[in-house]
Amino acid sequence: MSAARGRGRTTGFAPPASSSPVAPPAASIAATTAAVPSSAEHAERSTHPASGHSAHGAHSHRRPAGAVGTAPRTDGAPPLAFAPPQHWVRDEQDMPAGAATLPRPAGARGPARLAAVAACVVLGVGLIGGAAAGSWLAGGDEPAATSGFAEARTAWHSIPVDTLFPRALKGDGAGPGGADRAWTRVAVAPDGDCANALDPLLLRALGPVGCERLLRATYTDATTSSVTTVGMVFTRADEAATNTLRNRFTREKLAERGDLMPRTFPVPGTVAAGFGDGQRASWTVRVLQDVPVVVYAVSGFADGRTVTEPQPAGPATVDGATTAPAQSGLGHEAKGIADRIERGLRKNAGTATEQPG
Repeated sequence: MSAARGRGRTTGFAPPASSSPVAPPAASIAATTAAVPSSAEHAERSTHPASGHSAHGAHSHRRPAGAVGTAPRTDGAPPLAFAPPQHWVRDEQDMPAGAATLPRPAGARGPARLAAVAACVVLGVGLIGGAAAGSWLAGGDEPAATSGFAEARTAWHSIPVDTLFPRALKGDGAGPGGADRAWTRVAVAPDGDCANALDPLLLRALGPVGCERLLRATYTDATTSSVTTVGMVFTRADEAATNTLRNRFTREKLAERGDLMPRTFPVPGTVAAGFGDGQRASWTVRVLQDVPVVVYAVSGFADGRTVTEPQPAGPATVDGATTAPAQSGLGHEAKGIADRIERGLRKNAGTATEQPG
């Protein structure tokens, strides 16, 4: 019974073997009749007790309460038979066909089922852990990111020039005080190396990443009062070398050094014909993180006037700045055009993950 309680359910009472009482075998009845005195003999003994026994002694021979008489019945009815005792089943496989079962108590589980659940949990955790480990060993998403970085290196000849340097740029809110600006492309320089297009000191600073190809174009504003050359240096470096150079530019503030100011791209016969080194007023240099490119821009006056105190675009775009480049908006010109060229490069190279500037 205790083992059955551990299972938590019973099958109910087992039905009797037959709907009518079952008569015991004839041999058993004969044996019982021979061993037990008849009713008449029993009555005679009760009326005439043996010597030495009183009527009170005869009373002591009465059948105790609850005892079952084995004498055959004299009323002609067949003797009674009891149904087999009920039993507890250990599991579903021991149950007779068609037997009704009581529902298991909430939360009850057999040892076999609990073991199966535990095995499934362990297996699931193992599969997830194995997949995570495989992803980690394989580098996860790093190969895809590295592939995108390398593919951007070829953007200079795989993306159309009018996409890299659009004929017109729109600069909503890019001017001083949030004023809108607009620029028109004057000309695009032939692609080439960096030797003759960059200042020697800037070229030396970019030496660790190398120069694969240099692209340049010059723009003028809507009033043709300013001109700006914007360039992209496609490097040979991997991500690690690029990040190292980027950190150095940030740490040493190389982008703000006047001796590392980029050179211009003058265009004869245009508004930018007199745009030379002496006309440079403001500039920006950016080592990008997600593409192997250095973007720069340098601005000046379209009338060819000389600027004695050029200023980096960062300080020249601060509210309240009073220098000539700041007051004339040339810092905003350099920054605004560089922002849009950088943004277009990321968009078309499929690596738009970093904010311009």
